[in-house]
Amino acid sequence: MKTQGEIEAAVCEGITHFEQEYMGIGPKAIHAHLFGDLLLVRLHGVLTAAEQQLVKSLPADKGRDLLKQVRTHMFETARPLMETMIEQITGVATLSFHHDVSTTTGEEVVLFTLVKSPLFREVKKR
Repeated sequence: MKTQGEIEAAVCEGITHFEQEYMGIGPKAIHAHLFGDLLLVRLHGVLTAAEQQLVKSLPADKGRDLLKQVRTHMFETARPLMETMIEQITGVATLSFHHDVSTTTGEEVVLFTLVKSPLFREVKKR
């Protein structure tokens, strides 16, 4: 049985691999946080140079909306893959999936609601 930290680290590794394969660039930083049946993944520095240019070159709301639509579509297309990955790591199925990206900061947030809290082994404190 994994520890909570091992689960969070495996999720970070899986999401980073997804970003590299599907988006062509990995995040500059990534953190996963397991809170009961909620799994929050926060990624920094995910926008490609082309995406950054798109946001700058179009009117503010148009560039932002277009980028968010493309990113959302990519995540929804890969949703079965992501849910399978999360289930393999946590041992628990995904109930729902939420995603958003900030075109201003380049931060991306992915939230998985799990069917139940995953079991994990407690770390002995010294």
